[in-house]
Amino acid sequence: MSRTSITLPSALVEELMAEVNARSKTDAVITAIRDEIQQKKRERIKTMAGKMEFTKSADRLRHGDKRLG
Repeated sequence: MSRTSITLPSALVEELMAEVNARSKTDAVITAIRDEIQQKKRERIKTMAGKMEFTKSADRLRHGDKRLG
């Protein structure tokens, strides 16, 4: 883990802490960063909707792998 010093508006940090129910400023910022990363990943996945072609049926994918049996 790295240590970083940044200046943030107190009111914004307090609002964030209340919103994410964090016990410390560090926890609040980490939670906000994780949430933002997850949101960006979801957005990227959504942009791929309808652009991928599957050649196997869902049933075949579920039950066709002999390693799982």
